[in-house]
Parts: sequence; C-alpha cells; structure tokens
Amino acid sequence: MPLPPALVQPAREFRGSPAPARAAATVVLLDPGTLDVYVLRRATTMVFGGMHAFPGGRVDPGDRPETIRPDWAERLGVPDEQARAVVGAAARELFEEAGVLLAGPVEQPDRTVGDVGGEEWEADRRAVAARELTMAELLGRRGLRLRDDLLLPWSRWITPEFEPRRFDTWFFVALLPDGQTARDVSGEADATTWISPAAADGLAMLPPTRVTLDELCPYRRIEDLVAASGQRDAAVPILPEVELTGDGGAVVRIP
Repeated sequence: MPLPPALVQPAREFRGSPAPARAAATVVLLDPGTLDVYVLRRATTMVFGGMHAFPGGRVDPGDRPETIRPDWAERLGVPDEQARAVVGAAARELFEEAGVLLAGPVEQPDRTVGDVGGEEWEADRRAVAARELTMAELLGRRGLRLRDDLLLPWSRWITPEFEPRRFDTWFFVALLPDGQTARDVSGEADATTWISPAAADGLAMLPPTRVTLDELCPYRRIEDLVAASGQRDAAVPILPEVELTGDGGAVVRIP
C-alpha cells in the first residue's frame, strides 16, 4: 500500500541506525450491537496528526496491574512482567482516551462496572491521565479489579526503521461494556466517530490501522470474532517494509 504522503520524505531521507522501539498498546473498541469500531482523529499538534487511530499509547512505569489471565507472557511473546505492563497500558489508555473502563467488582468476577461518566469518575480519569493516580490505585480504592479477560490480543506491529519515534505496539480488541459510553475526553483528538470497518476506506490512517480494519471486515457475529482472536498470533511482531519507488514516492509491504 502507498506510504502516507507525510511520511514519504522522511522515509526517502533516512540514513543511519533505527531508533529503539518502545512498548505500546492500542485497543480496537467495538460496539457489541453493530461491531462498528471507535476511531479518533489525532490532532494536528500530535504525532501522526490528522491520522485516524484507535485509543492507545506507550507503556508507562506505573502499568503493573494484577491480571486475571495467566497466559499473557505466552500470548504476547514477552516476559510476564512486561506482558502485564502492556495489558495495563491498553486498559489505561482506553480509559484515558475514550472514558471506557474494563473493570468490575472484586466480589463479582463476571460483572463490569456501568456508567463511568460522572464527575467523580471524570476526576479520577484526569488524575490517571496526569499520572497523579495509577490504574491499580484507582481500582483498589473503588473495590474493582481489572477485567483483562475482556482484552482480546489481535496483533503486534513494530514501526518502520526510518521513523525517529518507533513503537512495538500490541493491538487488542475489546467490546464496549454495557452501560458505558465512549467519549472524546483525551484532548489528543479533534474528532471521533463510530464506523463500520468496511466503510473506513476514505479515512487517513497508518498501515497497521488500515490492515486491522480490513481483518475485522469479515466478522458479523461477536462469537466469531472472539473465536478468531484465540487463533491470532500477537507474539510475533509484524515489521512493515518500506520500498522507495522511482517516481519519488514509497510503498509499504506487509510481510
């Protein structure tokens, strides 16, 4: 696929050694009724400004949650502590950027918390975003536990070598919990929308986002999507290859 125009010149001018890739996580949030996907358009002041993306960001030192699933290291292809940090980052970024919390009461393991849009919740969300409060502290104070079993590992992508800021990003799929509403609260986007994966062709986005939406197109039932996630390989990273073309452009090839 063609490399987005804003990235063509950096790709053609790249020389030297690639920057290290920092661990990150992103969440493909789906409406359980329609299987539409929640996407946000990054503000022009942000990295990849103008591109549509899923909620996500890099792993922080405070991302060390207690998890339910015991097999994250195997599923994500990294040691246990790092795997749990990636999972914690996915849940935290979803809460920070979309106001959606994957958590439930400690004493009711099959439940998820309902509406988290009130003033007290919003104060907590802002505190988490400002790193004044960790997700573990928030959950502990409210008698909740992380519902990491609701995060379905989907894929793992590493930013091409020409980029000065590179990420080793795990993609997860999650369904919007009953009673919650995704909302534009991060300050990092200038627009958000729910859209069918098949109707997203006209949106500007980076190759991992585009490929992920294409992969979701065949699914019409939640059961099929959940079953498919169990067969996905989120441990072996995908490293897009950039090929310069004779007309001054560049294309991305997905191994």
